[in-house]
Amino acid sequence: MTSTVPSVESGISPRPEAQRRVLTVLVTSQVLSGAGLAAGITVGALLAQDMLGSTGLAGLPSALFTAGSALTAVAVGRLSQARGRRPGLAAGYLTGAIGSAGVIAAAVAGNPVLLLVALFVYGAGSATNLQARYAGADLAAPARRARAVSTVLVATTAGGVVGPNLAAPTGALARSLGIPALAGPFLLSGTAYTLAALVLALWLRPDPLLLARRLDGQRQAAAATAARTTGRVEPAPSERRGPGLMPGALTMIVTQLVMVSIMTMTPVHLRDHGHGTAASGLVIALHVGAMYLPSPLTGWLVDRYGRTAIAAVSGLTLLAAGITAAAAPGDSVALLALALVLLGLGWNLGLVSSTAMITDALPLATRARTQGMVDVSIAVAGATGALTSGAVVSAAGYPVLTLTAGALSLALLPAIAMTASAAGAGAPGKRGR
Repeated sequence: MTSTVPSVESGISPRPEAQRRVLTVLVTSQVLSGAGLAAGITVGALLAQDMLGSTGLAGLPSALFTAGSALTAVAVGRLSQARGRRPGLAAGYLTGAIGSAGVIAAAVAGNPVLLLVALFVYGAGSATNLQARYAGADLAAPARRARAVSTVLVATTAGGVVGPNLAAPTGALARSLGIPALAGPFLLSGTAYTLAALVLALWLRPDPLLLARRLDGQRQAAAATAARTTGRVEPAPSERRGPGLMPGALTMIVTQLVMVSIMTMTPVHLRDHGHGTAASGLVIALHVGAMYLPSPLTGWLVDRYGRTAIAAVSGLTLLAAGITAAAAPGDSVALLALALVLLGLGWNLGLVSSTAMITDALPLATRARTQGMVDVSIAVAGATGALTSGAVVSAAGYPVLTLTAGALSLALLPAIAMTASAAGAGAPGKRGR
């Protein structure tokens, strides 16, 4: 009997109508969550600088919400593995909304300890925003997996670009409500995360991970029947682990470390040179746009030219960002914006390529749980970059930070080259690419 499930090698999803619905719901939730994600990036460091009274500690908020995202990545991964993507992602966004409310309460009370705790909880939204990309790939065939990831990522652009540019208006709204202006963007983030959670809880049906497991079970049953008929026994696809896990994780770690360390201190650097919140919001909006807007093109490049090739390009792009930021005069918003655009683009190239590597490598039986653990490495790298960036700027200056971070991205090149050579992964169309 001929199987009714398309072969994944054909590049066609086994359930194309379900995949279209899943992507539509994920895109909607990402548009909303992107606005929530941008609040902490735009004003988190400035709020901490005011409340803690130290530039050296300005990176602490970013470190805290990236540390919070590490814990959330594990929790969302485990919950998704046990119950499906829908409850895992919805719970993560609701936790981020609670953190946003806590930041507002801390600003009103002038309580730095509450601020730090709330920022830790707020990090749940960031982790969930990243975890959603995996849900887009659950039902995708390997030949189109990077494009499915990129579809989810690009949806973050709308909220991520609009959010920072609302820093001034939400600040004015906050003042009218008796809330410190810098806490204003967290009003937006709390609302956005709550709406994203509702969209997922109500409409992410069928659950992509649970459906993918069911289809995989059907394929295994068909393979077992064929094996009994022909006498040929092969390992079931869900029992294999590909070679892309380690290079994918390395790419994620390095790109996140470089991106967060430079991004975190750029608003502080701008304010130190006389620029206001509007200038910081514009630069961060362009940065966030570059993080997500190129995703459709990046997904096509990754599927066409291979995972490792695009991961290597991401390292070179991040190096260019660090050099540009170091060379930019402090009063040049345009050059700093260019540096942050390159920074976002390098991060995008690295994230899409590494996500495809990792998803290719992981069997469905453990996929969500392992993806959550891998994303812990992203959060730890981001926390490290954020926490050290303020100290580096305070001790040596912003150009030293950006040059050091850019040079670190070169660590990707030899590691990826060796992995590609060992695994034969460089050719397009191969599983380990």
